[in-house]
Amino acid sequence: MPSYENRYISNLTRETYALILAGGRGSRLHELTNWRAKPAVYFGGKHRIIDFPLSNCINSGIRRVGIATQYKSHSLIRHVNRAWGHFKKELGESVEILPASQRYGDEWYCGTADAVFQNMDIIRHELPKYVMILSGDHVYRMDYGALLAKHVETGADMTVCCIEVPCEEAANTFGVMTVDDSNRVRRFDEKPAEPSSIPGKEGTCLASMGNYVFNTEFLFEQLKNDAEREGSGRDFGHDIIPAIIEEHNVFAFPFREPTQKGQAYWRDVGTIDSFWEANMELVSPEPQLDLYDPSWPIWTYQEQLPPAKFIFDDEERRGMAVDSTVSGGCIISGSVVRKSLLFSNVHVHSYCTIEGSVILPGVKIGRNCKVRNAIIDRSCELPEGIVIGYDSKIDEENGFRVSKKGIVLVTRDMLAAYNQRQIENEEKQELSVV
Repeated sequence: MPSYENRYISNLTRETYALILAGGRGSRLHELTNWRAKPAVYFGGKHRIIDFPLSNCINSGIRRVGIATQYKSHSLIRHVNRAWGHFKKELGESVEILPASQRYGDEWYCGTADAVFQNMDIIRHELPKYVMILSGDHVYRMDYGALLAKHVETGADMTVCCIEVPCEEAANTFGVMTVDDSNRVRRFDEKPAEPSSIPGKEGTCLASMGNYVFNTEFLFEQLKNDAEREGSGRDFGHDIIPAIIEEHNVFAFPFREPTQKGQAYWRDVGTIDSFWEANMELVSPEPQLDLYDPSWPIWTYQEQLPPAKFIFDDEERRGMAVDSTVSGGCIISGSVVRKSLLFSNVHVHSYCTIEGSVILPGVKIGRNCKVRNAIIDRSCELPEGIVIGYDSKIDEENGFRVSKKGIVLVTRDMLAAYNQRQIENEEKQELSVV
């Protein structure tokens, strides 16, 4: 017999519509988002970032989900259709794509609040009691049922989901909530230079995760007010929250580990370095983000692929992977892979050494290559003998991007330019000999 608490929360999730904002470019990821939106970026060996908020919704019992898309959304839409297109509308469940369609004017989505405003008629048609606004570009596992229950318990008009971070880390980076002892929001500062601390936790602040819960009619009222406000940036952080905290009940919900009550796992993989670090965390023996937990699976689309294969067992030519994650369809042929994460259909040819690297799907690595502390983008073909990640100056001369922490990003366009320069140099050498 289900407990009253479980029934109570399941009723709340059934009365909730979730809108995932997935139109962001993610410009700090540079060439990784040249041809895909940030939520479509690969993560964790087989997933895309969008799979995490979507899986959180489904695992939490929220089965009515919209995904607002805009920037270079083709690969994102294709992935969502393949992975999430099996829900039955007649059973009260759906995952729908909501592209910017100029429903209320001639402009595309102008901000996070405007993306919701332009889809108000679609949301209203679902008749939800609560609307949950979710960022589509963060990696975490969260039961939204607890968030909804707290929202109702406090009598909030709006609840902002927050993560506790050191003030020095949040400075100039995150929107920061100033709260009282009951976690009611008294002030909101967008990327302040000196964030205010949590009461009783000096040096720690509440940073917004970009996830919000609203009472539906209250949300619509505030979106209409904001749309009429001259000079508004149409953004929840910049405009909506500062405008309502004085006269309405806005509460912060600190996102904590439910069992240990400590800091929960949450990553903003918005830079080359943070993307590499978050993926590298997964190859540790006991990562904080447990993708192997059957009680909270991260769903995704995956091709039907053969198992990973490791071939040759000679002293100088042994196919092996140590402290690594290797996905289906991969072939490690007489090479060594250490502390790396390989997505599907990666083929590493003989006599290579791959260390501390994230290799995206479909990459082919030629013989005698050495790759260290690198991100190799989808479908790249590394030529034989190339060395990446051992000398930053040489990597930059070769046209690859080197991050602040020395992580090397390689894309197909970079390799095409590199190969062209190699051909031109060979032609010059031949002419000089003649």
